[in-house]
Amino acid sequence: MKSLEYLSNIKEKIDEIFTKQKDTLIEIENVVANCIEKGGIVDIFGCGHSHIFAEETFYRAGGLACINPILEPVLMLHEGAEKSSKLERMNYLGEIIYDNFNLRKEDVLFVFSTSGRNPVSIDFALKAKSNGITTVAITSIKYSNAYDSKHVSGKKLYEVVDYYIDNMCDVGDASINIEGLNTKMGPTSTVIGAMIINGIFIDAAEKLVKRGIEVPVFISGNIDGSDEYNKSLINKYKPLIKLL
Repeated sequence: MKSLEYLSNIKEKIDEIFTKQKDTLIEIENVVANCIEKGGIVDIFGCGHSHIFAEETFYRAGGLACINPILEPVLMLHEGAEKSSKLERMNYLGEIIYDNFNLRKEDVLFVFSTSGRNPVSIDFALKAKSNGITTVAITSIKYSNAYDSKHVSGKKLYEVVDYYIDNMCDVGDASINIEGLNTKMGPTSTVIGAMIINGIFIDAAEKLVKRGIEVPVFISGNIDGSDEYNKSLINKYKPLIKLL
């Protein structure tokens, strides 16, 4: 079964990420923990399918409440998939989009882009960094280095941020060859990206607990008694996170 090969590929990549990049993960976890302790929030941005991570982490049962999802409709898929692909290749558009969201220098920004070569994500990260925000990329170094950047600077996403995690995805993202099919199937970036970002948040929360800091975590709305607790978190962060 090719699905078992797919599962094996994902597990192998995840194991390698969490062992070989452990030191970088710890650095990023400390940055996130420090941000939350000081009252900051975590911004999440991505284009196309990479916007999924903003939704994955936002208002999530068992997830941090201090997540600001940067959801720009024209860069998602529901308003035109082909259009969104064209727009994310436009230089300087990322700067315009950045200005429409309330990011602060106290924040930490995660930018997801598996190819790491499209201008919108690079410009968004550059603008955030120039405004004093700590920037983190989740990207594929193999994919990034397979082709030239489309950004005017010639740089890839991982080259312009403060920290990056290599998601180990193959060029093109898909990972499974099927005999008789002339293209691969089985993208890995989504499941691996979700593991990375949730893992970072879990470890950051553990660090905060050890410091005696209360960690803002949503409880499932389907658990009796959760509404009042979640409402207190919404009230706390709504002035900073407009989508709450």
